[in-house]
Amino acid sequence: MADSNKVAIVTGANGGLGTAMCKALSDQGRRVVGAYFPPEEEQAKKWQAAMGDAGYQVTIMPVDVSDFDSCGALVERVEQEIGPVEILVNNAGITRDAVIKKMGKHQWDAVLRTNLDSIFNMTKQVFEKMCERGFGRIVNISSLNGQKGQFGQANYSAAKAGVHGFTMAAAQEGARKGVTVNTISPGYIGTEMVMAVPEEVRAKIVGQIPVGRLGRPEEIARTVAFLADDDAGFITGANFSVNGGQYMH
Repeated sequence: MADSNKVAIVTGANGGLGTAMCKALSDQGRRVVGAYFPPEEEQAKKWQAAMGDAGYQVTIMPVDVSDFDSCGALVERVEQEIGPVEILVNNAGITRDAVIKKMGKHQWDAVLRTNLDSIFNMTKQVFEKMCERGFGRIVNISSLNGQKGQFGQANYSAAKAGVHGFTMAAAQEGARKGVTVNTISPGYIGTEMVMAVPEEVRAKIVGQIPVGRLGRPEEIARTVAFLADDDAGFITGANFSVNGGQYMH
Protein backbone atom coordinates (compact mmCIF):
# COMPACT_ATOMS: atom_id res chain seq x y z
CA MET A 1 0.00 0.00 0.00
CA ALA A 2 1.10 3.56 -0.67
CA ASP A 3 1.51 6.39 1.82
CA SER A 4 -0.30 9.37 0.30
CA ASN A 5 2.13 11.87 1.84
CA LYS A 6 5.16 10.73 -0.14
CA VAL A 7 6.55 13.15 -2.73
CA ALA A 8 7.43 11.90 -6.22
CA ILE A 9 9.43 13.71 -8.92
CA VAL A 10 8.95 12.66 -12.54
CA THR A 11 11.36 14.18 -15.07
CA GLY A 12 10.21 14.66 -18.66
CA ALA A 13 6.74 14.80 -17.14
CA ASN A 14 4.88 16.51 -19.97
CA GLY A 15 5.68 13.86 -22.60
CA GLY A 16 3.46 10.88 -23.40
CA LEU A 17 5.08 8.48 -20.95
CA GLY A 18 5.60 11.16 -18.29
CA THR A 19 1.91 12.11 -18.38
CA ALA A 20 0.82 8.52 -17.77
CA MET A 21 3.40 8.15 -14.98
CA CYS A 22 2.20 11.31 -13.21
CA LYS A 23 -1.38 10.04 -13.36
CA ALA A 24 -0.45 6.57 -12.07
CA LEU A 25 1.54 7.98 -9.15
CA SER A 26 -1.25 10.45 -8.35
CA ASP A 27 -3.74 7.57 -8.37
CA GLN A 28 -1.42 5.89 -5.87
CA GLY A 29 -1.85 8.90 -3.61
CA ARG A 30 1.55 10.49 -4.13
CA ARG A 31 2.18 14.24 -4.26
CA VAL A 32 3.60 14.50 -7.77
CA VAL A 33 6.05 17.08 -9.08
CA GLY A 34 6.25 17.10 -12.88
CA ALA A 35 9.65 18.41 -13.97
CA TYR A 36 9.90 19.92 -17.45
CA PHE A 37 12.68 21.28 -19.70
CA PRO A 38 12.85 25.07 -19.03
CA PRO A 39 12.30 26.22 -22.67
CA GLU A 40 9.01 24.28 -22.64
CA GLU A 41 7.42 26.43 -19.92
CA GLU A 42 4.35 27.47 -21.94
CA GLN A 43 3.75 23.89 -23.04
CA ALA A 44 4.17 22.72 -19.43
CA LYS A 45 1.61 25.23 -18.15
CA LYS A 46 -0.93 24.05 -20.74
CA TRP A 47 -0.12 20.46 -19.79
CA GLN A 48 -0.65 21.22 -16.10
CA ALA A 49 -4.03 22.83 -16.88
CA ALA A 50 -5.09 19.80 -18.95
CA MET A 51 -4.02 17.50 -16.10
CA GLY A 52 -6.10 19.61 -13.71
CA ASP A 53 -9.12 19.33 -16.03
CA ALA A 54 -8.65 15.54 -15.90
CA GLY A 55 -8.67 15.66 -12.08
CA TYR A 56 -4.91 15.47 -11.46
CA GLN A 57 -3.22 18.17 -9.36
CA VAL A 58 0.42 18.08 -10.41
CA THR A 59 2.97 20.70 -9.35
CA ILE A 60 5.27 21.68 -12.23
CA MET A 61 8.87 22.86 -11.88
CA PRO A 62 11.63 23.45 -14.46
CA VAL A 63 14.85 21.43 -14.64
CA ASP A 64 17.62 20.85 -17.14
CA VAL A 65 18.48 17.24 -16.28
CA SER A 66 21.79 17.49 -18.17
CA ASP A 67 22.92 20.20 -15.72
CA PHE A 68 23.96 19.04 -12.24
CA ASP A 69 23.28 22.39 -10.54
CA SER A 70 19.85 22.68 -12.14
CA CYS A 71 18.96 19.26 -10.70
CA GLY A 72 20.19 20.37 -7.28
CA ALA A 73 18.07 23.52 -7.46
CA LEU A 74 14.97 21.51 -8.39
CA VAL A 75 15.31 19.10 -5.48
CA GLU A 76 16.06 21.93 -3.04
CA ARG A 77 12.91 23.75 -4.17
CA VAL A 78 10.76 20.60 -3.89
CA GLU A 79 12.08 19.95 -0.37
CA GLN A 80 11.37 23.52 0.71
CA GLU A 81 7.93 23.89 -0.87
CA ILE A 82 6.48 20.36 -0.69
CA GLY A 83 8.59 17.92 1.32
CA PRO A 84 11.34 15.30 1.16
CA VAL A 85 11.66 13.48 -2.16
CA GLU A 86 11.00 9.79 -1.59
CA ILE A 87 10.23 8.68 -5.15
CA LEU A 88 12.25 9.66 -8.22
CA VAL A 89 11.40 8.64 -11.78
CA ASN A 90 14.23 9.46 -14.20
CA ASN A 91 12.20 9.59 -17.39
CA ALA A 92 13.56 12.56 -19.40
CA GLY A 93 15.31 11.61 -22.64
CA ILE A 94 16.04 12.71 -26.20
CA THR A 95 17.14 11.17 -29.51
CA ARG A 96 19.66 12.53 -32.03
CA ASP A 97 19.79 9.63 -34.49
CA ALA A 98 22.52 9.14 -37.09
CA VAL A 99 24.76 6.32 -38.27
CA ILE A 100 28.23 6.48 -36.69
CA LYS A 101 29.76 7.58 -40.00
CA LYS A 102 27.59 10.70 -39.97
CA MET A 103 27.15 11.25 -36.21
CA GLY A 104 28.66 14.50 -34.97
CA LYS A 105 30.27 14.83 -31.55
CA HIS A 106 27.44 17.25 -30.60
CA GLN A 107 24.84 14.52 -31.28
CA TRP A 108 26.75 12.05 -29.11
CA ASP A 109 27.25 14.55 -26.28
CA ALA A 110 23.65 15.79 -26.24
CA VAL A 111 22.20 12.28 -25.89
CA LEU A 112 24.75 11.10 -23.32
CA ARG A 113 24.23 14.21 -21.20
CA THR A 114 20.44 14.13 -21.29
CA ASN A 115 19.91 10.36 -21.15
CA LEU A 116 22.75 9.14 -18.92
CA ASP A 117 24.42 12.01 -17.03
CA SER A 118 20.89 13.00 -15.96
CA ILE A 119 20.48 9.75 -14.03
CA PHE A 120 23.46 10.64 -11.83
CA ASN A 121 22.58 14.36 -11.73
CA MET A 122 19.11 13.67 -10.30
CA THR A 123 19.86 10.60 -8.17
CA LYS A 124 22.82 12.29 -6.46
CA GLN A 125 20.50 15.01 -5.11
CA VAL A 126 18.15 12.57 -3.32
CA PHE A 127 20.01 9.30 -2.69
CA GLU A 128 21.85 10.11 0.53
CA LYS A 129 18.76 11.57 2.21
CA MET A 130 16.66 8.58 1.13
CA CYS A 131 19.24 6.28 2.74
CA GLU A 132 19.25 8.35 5.95
CA ARG A 133 15.42 8.21 6.17
CA GLY A 134 15.36 4.49 5.39
CA PHE A 135 13.05 4.71 2.39
CA GLY A 136 13.40 5.51 -1.29
CA ARG A 137 12.15 4.39 -4.68
CA ILE A 138 14.16 5.27 -7.78
CA VAL A 139 12.93 4.14 -11.20
CA ASN A 140 15.18 4.73 -14.22
CA ILE A 141 13.66 4.60 -17.70
CA SER A 142 15.93 2.84 -20.20
CA SER A 143 14.85 1.31 -23.52
CA LEU A 144 14.56 -1.85 -25.54
CA ASN A 145 17.34 -0.38 -27.69
CA GLY A 146 19.63 -0.19 -24.67
CA GLN A 147 19.28 -3.99 -24.45
CA LYS A 148 19.59 -5.01 -28.10
CA GLY A 149 21.14 -1.96 -29.79
CA GLN A 150 19.62 -0.18 -32.79
CA PHE A 151 20.99 0.83 -36.19
CA GLY A 152 21.57 4.59 -36.24
CA GLN A 153 21.31 4.92 -32.47
CA ALA A 154 24.82 4.28 -31.12
CA ASN A 155 24.49 7.31 -28.81
CA TYR A 156 20.99 6.42 -27.57
CA SER A 157 21.73 2.69 -27.19
CA ALA A 158 24.96 3.38 -25.29
CA ALA A 159 23.26 5.83 -22.93
CA LYS A 160 20.29 3.57 -22.29
CA ALA A 161 22.54 0.54 -21.66
CA GLY A 162 24.48 2.69 -19.19
CA VAL A 163 21.25 3.50 -17.33
CA HIS A 164 20.88 -0.09 -16.16
CA GLY A 165 24.57 -0.33 -15.21
CA PHE A 166 23.99 2.66 -12.94
CA THR A 167 20.81 1.04 -11.58
CA MET A 168 22.60 -2.16 -10.56
CA ALA A 169 25.41 -0.30 -8.78
CA ALA A 170 23.10 2.14 -6.98
CA ALA A 171 20.77 -0.71 -6.00
CA GLN A 172 23.63 -2.39 -4.14
CA GLU A 173 24.44 0.84 -2.28
CA GLY A 174 20.83 1.44 -1.23
CA ALA A 175 19.80 -2.15 -0.53
CA ARG A 176 20.30 -2.20 3.25
CA LYS A 177 18.96 1.34 3.62
CA GLY A 178 15.44 0.70 2.30
CA VAL A 179 16.18 2.38 -1.03
CA THR A 180 15.35 0.42 -4.17
CA VAL A 181 16.66 1.29 -7.63
CA ASN A 182 15.16 -0.36 -10.71
CA THR A 183 15.12 0.03 -14.48
CA ILE A 184 12.20 -0.17 -16.91
CA SER A 185 13.08 -0.81 -20.56
CA PRO A 186 10.02 0.07 -22.67
CA GLY A 187 9.61 -1.22 -26.20
CA TYR A 188 7.65 0.71 -28.83
CA ILE A 189 4.85 2.62 -27.14
CA GLY A 190 2.01 4.45 -28.89
CA THR A 191 3.08 7.94 -27.83
CA GLU A 192 2.62 11.00 -30.06
CA MET A 193 6.23 10.64 -31.17
CA VAL A 194 5.75 7.04 -32.38
CA MET A 195 2.32 7.74 -33.86
CA ALA A 196 3.92 10.52 -35.96
CA VAL A 197 6.05 7.90 -37.75
CA PRO A 198 4.69 7.04 -41.24
CA GLU A 199 2.08 4.29 -41.10
CA GLU A 200 4.05 1.81 -43.24
CA VAL A 201 7.06 2.19 -40.90
CA ARG A 202 4.80 1.70 -37.87
CA ALA A 203 3.34 -1.44 -39.46
CA LYS A 204 6.88 -2.89 -39.81
CA ILE A 205 7.57 -2.14 -36.14
CA VAL A 206 4.33 -3.79 -35.02
CA GLY A 207 5.19 -6.79 -37.21
CA GLN A 208 8.25 -7.39 -34.99
CA ILE A 209 6.25 -7.34 -31.74
CA PRO A 210 4.94 -10.80 -30.72
CA VAL A 211 1.82 -9.41 -29.02
CA GLY A 212 0.98 -7.69 -32.31
CA ARG A 213 0.52 -4.09 -31.16
CA LEU A 214 2.27 -1.05 -29.75
CA GLY A 215 2.37 -0.67 -25.99
CA ARG A 216 0.24 1.88 -24.17
CA PRO A 217 1.82 4.61 -22.01
CA GLU A 218 -0.38 3.37 -19.15
CA GLU A 219 1.35 -0.01 -19.29
CA ILE A 220 4.72 1.59 -18.58
CA ALA A 221 3.15 3.83 -15.93
CA ARG A 222 1.62 0.84 -14.11
CA THR A 223 5.09 -0.70 -13.90
CA VAL A 224 6.45 2.57 -12.45
CA ALA A 225 3.68 2.65 -9.82
CA PHE A 226 4.28 -1.02 -8.99
CA LEU A 227 8.00 -0.39 -8.37
CA ALA A 228 7.29 2.84 -6.45
CA ASP A 229 4.88 1.10 -4.07
CA ASP A 230 5.80 0.97 -0.38
CA ASP A 231 5.48 -2.83 -0.54
CA ALA A 232 7.98 -3.25 -3.41
CA GLY A 233 11.00 -3.27 -1.10
CA PHE A 234 12.32 -6.69 -2.16
CA ILE A 235 12.69 -5.70 -5.82
CA THR A 236 15.94 -3.85 -6.55
CA GLY A 237 18.56 -3.81 -9.30
CA ALA A 238 16.05 -5.33 -11.72
CA ASN A 239 15.37 -4.44 -15.34
CA PHE A 240 11.72 -4.77 -16.38
CA SER A 241 11.40 -5.36 -20.12
CA VAL A 242 7.97 -4.01 -21.05
CA ASN A 243 8.10 -4.56 -24.79
CA GLY A 244 5.39 -7.01 -25.88
CA GLY A 245 7.96 -9.79 -26.23
CA GLN A 246 10.02 -7.97 -28.88
CA TYR A 247 13.23 -8.67 -26.96
CA MET A 248 13.47 -11.53 -24.49
CA HIS A 249 16.53 -11.87 -22.31
